[in-house]
Amino acid sequence: MISERVQRIRPSKTVELTSRVAELKQQGKSLISFNVGEPDFPTPEHICRAAEEAMRQGFTKYTPVMGILELREAISEKLERENHVRYLADEITIGAGAKQCLLAALLAVCNPGDEVIIPYPCWVTYPELVKLTDGEPVMVPCGEDFALDVPAIRRAVTKRTKAVMINTPNNPTGAVYDRNSLEELADLAVEYDFYIISDEVYEKFIYNGKEHVSPASFSEEVKRHTILINSMSKAYAMTGWRIGYMAADKEVIRAVNVLQGQILSCVQSLSQKAAVAALTGTQEPLQNMICEFESRRDYMRKRLNRMPGISCMDAGGAFYLLAYVKGCYGKSIGKGVIEEDGQVAKYLLEEAGIAVVPGSAFFAPGYLRFSYSNSMELIAKGMDQMERALGKLL
Repeated sequence: MISERVQRIRPSKTVELTSRVAELKQQGKSLISFNVGEPDFPTPEHICRAAEEAMRQGFTKYTPVMGILELREAISEKLERENHVRYLADEITIGAGAKQCLLAALLAVCNPGDEVIIPYPCWVTYPELVKLTDGEPVMVPCGEDFALDVPAIRRAVTKRTKAVMINTPNNPTGAVYDRNSLEELADLAVEYDFYIISDEVYEKFIYNGKEHVSPASFSEEVKRHTILINSMSKAYAMTGWRIGYMAADKEVIRAVNVLQGQILSCVQSLSQKAAVAALTGTQEPLQNMICEFESRRDYMRKRLNRMPGISCMDAGGAFYLLAYVKGCYGKSIGKGVIEEDGQVAKYLLEEAGIAVVPGSAFFAPGYLRFSYSNSMELIAKGMDQMERALGKLL
């Protein structure tokens, strides 16, 4: 009796693994989590105070479907100041996190059978969201060093192409797409009249002098072909507050608001007030978090590259490293032999007590994704345990 639509969807491997790790910890197993895609820092105090004050003032009722004007104006100012693109308040709508905004955008613009090109490695959720709209995900590999391969995207474009969905900085690779490749993609979007759905949730986490570029900033024409998605979750350690936003052409926003009115009614009122404080208040906690992440990244990458059978490229953004583990293939574990990345991840969970995500979940077989959103102390301990476990492989 379950719909064919839902039966087409694969369960989220990252969510499944998080649940499994929680179960094992409840059973008393000591585990170090390198699988979780959220900052380990607390939500900054001034953001929490804003929500508390709003609650005391009775700001606990429904809000407009597209979110309170104060928040949309704060987002408008942020986008102009930091991303060099001007969106009016009525070109912005609020959603329950970036994931929900992505689905709303796809539902608003895609018809059954429309194609959405997705460069990979990519976040596990992207193709499944496209399937929920009865669209067709078209998977296109990235180039060397996980850079955006625009010629490959061009070859994949057909008359049914409705959008290209990108994520920069990227989950799981940490790649930051450069301005030239994004400009080429923007030209392609205008030429073939499709949308760029630009997921920019990791925009703040940039290292090595890299630059985050929003395609919407290139021109008014490109802006009309861009649906910009962002959230408070990563930058402000607000994953559980469930608040994100979309900026797009008014026609798209109107369509999304029709959907949101039937699906959400509105986003949680206190989270909206907290988001205003996040955007307009001190950014010092964010800067401290970025500095700490960069130190963790450097340490983890050095440790991984010293281990037998492991190699790990640098990552210019986000808080993930994608480590190549095919050097472990062919080695014995018990009565079996390692043949794929899922087996390496399982071995590390059982033998080293660390949780990582198999790269195959992100269309990157032969890799493991490590999140360094954990304390330096636990990262060092986890790397020690991993090194010892790999030393036992025959």
